[in-house]
Amino acid sequence: MTDVEPHDVPDEAVAMLQEYLESEHQFLSWLGFTVEEFDIGRLVATIPFDDKLTNPTDPPTIQGGVASTLIDVVGGIALRPYLTDPLEDDLSTINLNVNYLRPATGDLTATAEVIRAGGSVGVSYIEVMSETPDGEEKQVAVGMGAYRLFRS
Repeated sequence: MTDVEPHDVPDEAVAMLQEYLESEHQFLSWLGFTVEEFDIGRLVATIPFDDKLTNPTDPPTIQGGVASTLIDVVGGIALRPYLTDPLEDDLSTINLNVNYLRPATGDLTATAEVIRAGGSVGVSYIEVMSETPDGEEKQVAVGMGAYRLFRS
């Protein structure tokens, strides 16, 4: 099976997708999700530190489910250019693997890279960076997601 080539996504479509994710998607907008970069096969997005997202530790650390959500979302969105219609076609998570490396005490920034987009399944690799309790910016989680691609 051959890999599927990505489609160019017009700037207007990227802006529409970004507006939806940041303002209209209730859960993601509640988390403060923002798109930093969106290129073919690559997406960078951030969820800012917020006390409502933390564990009761000293210092407060971001709850792992927030990083997992970020990994899942950016891994899937990075695959949108590989759909027939990047805005209207759909995808769903088949499998998500997350490895937590260290506690996060700052904003979470995830970078997703598409590994492969096949006929019906796409795979992305995701790294999450954050400030750690020692005050350094480090990798705090890595993940890989497999997504079912529903093309029109």
